[in-house]
Amino acid sequence: MHAYTAVIERCADTRLYVGYVPGFPGAHSQGATLDELHANLQEVIAMLLDDGEPKLQTEFVGTQTVVVG
Repeated sequence: MHAYTAVIERCADTRLYVGYVPGFPGAHSQGATLDELHANLQEVIAMLLDDGEPKLQTEFVGTQTVVVG
């Protein structure tokens, strides 16, 4: 079993949820709901893992609020 952290955003134009795994090339997808996005990410990651366990290029650390002005 593998666990990866995905970053999720919502596109203002399409209203779709968009997710990607930082540092995992090709591990990105979208969906109309969070559940659909989750299923789509599972599918694409499973397909990518068929080529072997990737060496992640970066590691998700967190988010930070930056106040300007």
